[in-house]
Amino acid sequence: MNHLTKSALGAVVAFTLVGGAVAAQEVTLRCQHFLSPQGSVPKFFIEPWAEKVEADSGGRINVEIYPAMQLGGKPPALYDQIRDGVIDCGWALPAYTPGRFPESEAFELPFMTSMSAEASSKAAWEFSEKYLMERFGDIRVLAVHVHGPGVIHKKGDPVTSTAEFEGLKLRGPSRQANKLLETLGATPVGMPVPAFPEALSKGVVDGGVIPWEIVPPLKVDELADSHTQIGGDRALYNTFFIWGMNKAAYNKLPDDLKAVIDANSGIDTSAWAGRAMDQGDDLGEQAVAARGNTIHTMDEATVAELRKIGDDLTSSWASEMESKGLPGEAMVDDAMALVAKHAAGG
Repeated sequence: MNHLTKSALGAVVAFTLVGGAVAAQEVTLRCQHFLSPQGSVPKFFIEPWAEKVEADSGGRINVEIYPAMQLGGKPPALYDQIRDGVIDCGWALPAYTPGRFPESEAFELPFMTSMSAEASSKAAWEFSEKYLMERFGDIRVLAVHVHGPGVIHKKGDPVTSTAEFEGLKLRGPSRQANKLLETLGATPVGMPVPAFPEALSKGVVDGGVIPWEIVPPLKVDELADSHTQIGGDRALYNTFFIWGMNKAAYNKLPDDLKAVIDANSGIDTSAWAGRAMDQGDDLGEQAVAARGNTIHTMDEATVAELRKIGDDLTSSWASEMESKGLPGEAMVDDAMALVAKHAAGG
């Protein structure tokens, strides 16, 4: 009886311990992105996001961050890596797989977004809730965001007029940015941003468009001589980003840990990612100015020319979307309205 009692007691203790372990389940999330840890989003958003999730979960969620594609693959593969469970979460650009997520291009159109990535990222989240969640239905979208105003970086003198785009080979990030460059007479060369410095150093391109925030981490300021900003209240172009999670990895979490992820998702988290870009832009521009490179801001007349070209490209995009059975005109109108709302503090 004594042996049986001890065995039964041991079974009860074991069950209690196992049950307690299940109740206090611990999870490790492996997350990947394509930049160095010095990039603005990794430094000011992804790593702090991971720390906040770990703290909010009482240490039960451990987030491992792998920069610069350390888990393998190329930047265009990131969305599929999230979907397929190669990684548990990651940072992906729809623009790196042209034509696959057409609705997201609304926020990549010329002069669509405001000068605040934080405000425009709030708009991008609301737009995504209406137009993109079904398209992104094979992952768990935690946040979407855009970067700050795009800047033209090149060797030699700055671009000061629309005529000076003619003949330039310029790195572009997306289908819409490339169309704009091509319309201006440049030869767009599409490539993920980590490839830009080498292409610039080897003369594959004369320059390219990227926001200020990524210039120092990529050392573009050491390769380019001049930097042209676009004046006004709207960005020359933009790029749409996703911070997403594998669906199965999310679904297997206990409800209280799902709640932690949910609390670190959505419009406020999207704004946080955009704010990281704004913060990086300020630091990036300061670093370039301190280096003594030429920084030029286009005059109002040149910006007006560019905006007219941008308006024509936006109309063409809306027509293209309509021909594919998508509500192109409505998407443009909604994107414009949401950007204006959040730029005004709405």
